Amino acid sequence: MTDRDRDVDVVVIGMGPGGEHVADTLAQAGLAVAGVEDRLVGGECPYWGCVPSKMMIRAADLIMEGNRVNGMAGAARVDPDWAPVARRIRDEATGDWDDKVAAERFTGKGGILVRGHGRISAPGEVTVTPARDGAGRVVLRARRGIVINTGTAPAVPPIPGLAGTPFWTNREAIEAERVPGSLVILGGGAVGVELGQVFARFGSQVAVVEGAGRLLPMEEPEAGDLLARVFGREGIGVHTGQHATGVGHNRSGFTVTLDGGGELTGDALLVATGRRTDLAGIGVGAVGIDESLRAIPVDGRLRAAPGVWALGDITGKGAFTHMSMYQAGIVLADILGEPGFDAQYHAVPRVTFTDPEVGAVGLTEAQAREQGLDVRVGTAAIPKSARGWIHKAGNDGFIKLVADTGAGVLVGATSAGPAGGEVLGALVMAVHARVPVRSMRQMIYAYPTFHRAIEDALAGLG
Repeated sequence: MTDRDRDVDVVVIGMGPGGEHVADTLAQAGLAVAGVEDRLVGGECPYWGCVPSKMMIRAADLIMEGNRVNGMAGAARVDPDWAPVARRIRDEATGDWDDKVAAERFTGKGGILVRGHGRISAPGEVTVTPARDGAGRVVLRARRGIVINTGTAPAVPPIPGLAGTPFWTNREAIEAERVPGSLVILGGGAVGVELGQVFARFGSQVAVVEGAGRLLPMEEPEAGDLLARVFGREGIGVHTGQHATGVGHNRSGFTVTLDGGGELTGDALLVATGRRTDLAGIGVGAVGIDESLRAIPVDGRLRAAPGVWALGDITGKGAFTHMSMYQAGIVLADILGEPGFDAQYHAVPRVTFTDPEVGAVGLTEAQAREQGLDVRVGTAAIPKSARGWIHKAGNDGFIKLVADTGAGVLVGATSAGPAGGEVLGALVMAVHARVPVRSMRQMIYAYPTFHRAIEDALAGLG
């Protein structure tokens, strides 16, 4: 053992939101905790994900709201300027991508922060190499266990010509100091559509390419159709059911060839085609976990192997900060021997923060039918009278409810529209608590609100 090797109670590999919470809490409880991180303490969310992207989205929404003044409340002219957005992300959200505050918060509680790539080298042992500070290998031995929270990385498809070009992932898009004149986006999932609408509203000519037949292919078809209509009005090109077969790059920018024979050109190219894991890189084989899997299998208490817990994206239960934090609470209770509960995933909420927002929980209609449930569906448009939120295009949105008629409860729901993510809260409660549809019909829904459409959708269940 070198002078840098040490024995601790718990090693946390990956200090994303959930891992950071586990490490902070255990250190505060008096355990000897080593946190291993090869990037920034806090993970993707505060530096390249949730927090800065929502700053961008808020700014883009302000542009659209300013344009809606005309004809409704007087006259206004909006001149988009990306500089204050980039400045706020750099200075206020990310501290210029510096994790000093988060790191000192952890070490101030007695935690040991080890910079570098952590890999399980034996049961109860993590080897970290190389450390960011230039020091050599560090071996950490955990008396009580190892917690894995390594997250995921952008998945880059093997498109001919793509490798070696200066394409963007979500990280480069968040760090952008200027808006490209034109932008091609590969991937019409949440990241692609959110960032695409942002850059379009700041003046970029945007085209989104999605191999599936619609945008947001993991959500209800109505949600993808809704966004396609909105994007069409906003001048965003939508190319669904098409794949990129080649990428070219020169001083003029990018050229993307589609399998339908067409070409798209852009000053920038954003690859938003999903995320990937690297279980072999974490060394989970050392504790008996199949490294060829896409996610680490866990039980209800997030145990992956004796003395090993996993949480967050790496478990495959949903790549959301709220999922990581939810699982972190269960891991903490298990390690500390406190009363707890098994994880439940039947009511996982998710929100795509486009305008309109698309919130969803539980199963889609197709997923429910695939599970053999006796399904009934109710759909209602967002009331045009809600909050007087009427503009030239009307209130774009809908509520869709998916009910298991045998059990008499909702198993899934979608809330798309203005404040769709906020309206979703009532539906998450209904799906999570398995509230009888009968009871939901007996509720009083305030008028005029967006959530009143839930009442109309319930009527559609028959």
